[in-house]
Amino acid sequence: MSILAAVAVPHPPLIIPEVGLGKEKQIQSTIDSYNKVMEFVASFKPETVVISSPHMESYADYIHVASGSGESGSFSQFGAGAVRIDSVYDEVFIDELCDDFKTKNLSAGKLGHKMTELDHATMIPMWFLNKYLQNYKVVRIGISGLDLCEHYRVGQAIAEVASRLKRKTVFIGSGDLSHRLLEDGPYGFDSNGPVFDKGIAESFRESDFYKLLSIPSNVCEGAGECGFRPFVMMAGVLDRKAIDGKLLSYEGPFGVGYAVACFSVTGEDDDNNYLDKFLNAQIEKNGKSRESSDEYTSLARASMEHYVKTHSMLSRPDGLSKDLIKNRAAVFVSLKKFGQLRGCIGSLAPTCDCVADEIIKFAVNACSYDPRFEPVREDELPFITVSVDVLTEPEKIGSIEELNPKKYGVIVRAGHKSGVLLPDLEGVDTPQEQIRICRRKGNISDEESVELERFEVIRHF
Repeated sequence: MSILAAVAVPHPPLIIPEVGLGKEKQIQSTIDSYNKVMEFVASFKPETVVISSPHMESYADYIHVASGSGESGSFSQFGAGAVRIDSVYDEVFIDELCDDFKTKNLSAGKLGHKMTELDHATMIPMWFLNKYLQNYKVVRIGISGLDLCEHYRVGQAIAEVASRLKRKTVFIGSGDLSHRLLEDGPYGFDSNGPVFDKGIAESFRESDFYKLLSIPSNVCEGAGECGFRPFVMMAGVLDRKAIDGKLLSYEGPFGVGYAVACFSVTGEDDDNNYLDKFLNAQIEKNGKSRESSDEYTSLARASMEHYVKTHSMLSRPDGLSKDLIKNRAAVFVSLKKFGQLRGCIGSLAPTCDCVADEIIKFAVNACSYDPRFEPVREDELPFITVSVDVLTEPEKIGSIEELNPKKYGVIVRAGHKSGVLLPDLEGVDTPQEQIRICRRKGNISDEESVELERFEVIRHF
């Protein structure tokens, strides 16, 4: 057992006195807890400290591990260039960890190095830790757009490597909570912000990381957080371990949530298999959803599963309703995994002889040919949810006032460029947001004049 403890800490730059210049006193509870938690870390006399930071190199489909002999950094971007942090990397641990990633087929490693200095989400924990501990080595690891399972499994790999090397190790998850707690905060208010922070606080207070994994993805996104993935990685580090945990403090006076928590490892506990429990619950939930799904989504799922397993197109089944085989309509098929988009492709006009063929075609395209995602793997199928949108014929409109994001999807056109967005999407509450997203999807600048079209959908879950 070489993982001795783990801690969760925030990283507001103003907590450093030379940056805060007195403002740090407004989060004195966080400062006091930070000192306590780093004294707690130092009490284990760790040889290696693994820090997960959301502000180092970050990629959609790859988790970056810093490599080399070490790096330095300063708080110059926050007006305190004289405050510097130096790190020495545990190169043996890093090499062993990256080899382990390859063995486990995890999309993580040393590739993609760009930053030449330490980021502030790494330096702030080290600034506090350096008061109490010297001569430790560091492993820095980022986050990605990959789902929570991948981050959890990276955490499991960290624990396995620490054990294999017999390295006394402590993990630090560096992350702020919601950035959208107050209207006059830096990012405004979102109702998901307090919900997210409450969920994190309960998870830490009860040392229950199943609750952490169960926070819905739309809540995470709406909250504007940066700590969820580092904390999920921390949960992976603590997988199947008996832990004694404590939430030391929580506050959010500037519209950003700051939580400090510590977890000491006291032994082994196979019942703390948080990810297994979460995945089993998802399988059960999706099974119930399949039982209640209609023939539109059942056909889309059958097409997806057939293609993923056989790499061949599903033949149109017998016994489908007249609506599916007699009607022609444009269709979009959307896939989600743990509430996050996993693929979505369709058309704005019919491309096949009937709706059934449209569904079969675009279910395959969504699972295997959406350029934003890797193809769906067979082991993911139990966790994929499917929806099918059947579109009405688009109609031109004269102004944004004719849009309603709950009722109408929108097409934004500028010459040969276009962007499309389906209606009634989580987090898209205004026509202005619809158009902004469509401009981005269609690579249409804000200065370009556009034509607008709207359409309705019949959505099948």
